[in-house]
Amino acid sequence: MKSQRHQAILELVSNYSINTQEELLLRLNKAGYNVTQATISRDIKELRILKTLGADGKYRYSAGGRNSNDKVTGFENLFSSSASKVDVSENIVVVRTMSGMAQAVCASLDNLELEDIVGTIAGDDTIFIVAGSKEKAENLQMRFNKLL
Repeated sequence: MKSQRHQAILELVSNYSINTQEELLLRLNKAGYNVTQATISRDIKELRILKTLGADGKYRYSAGGRNSNDKVTGFENLFSSSASKVDVSENIVVVRTMSGMAQAVCASLDNLELEDIVGTIAGDDTIFIVAGSKEKAENLQMRFNKLL
């Protein structure tokens, strides 16, 4: 039942502009899945569904983690709308974001699984990215600055 529900969720977020968990819950109920908001929340996390900025300027759920092009597009959209500054010191890249957005941007970045990145950590408005070398950190900084 869970795998069928997960498939239904993926189809719904792919076919409709769903902005809230409540809306997803209603659509699942109409499709015959009797679930709670807590279940929806867990499913979203397990499926790695993200909110991405649509062409209309509104955030909606997206199964952007499904292929590499979607992952990159989702990250670039989130980064460009949330980040404000990128600095580098040796092999560490520091990204400043709007308040409350660092963890979302960091999770999206981690989802890309970039070879240049050794690890990341995010607070409320700051992300620390440890790169494999000073050169890799500088390359990441240039890549991120192009998105600002």
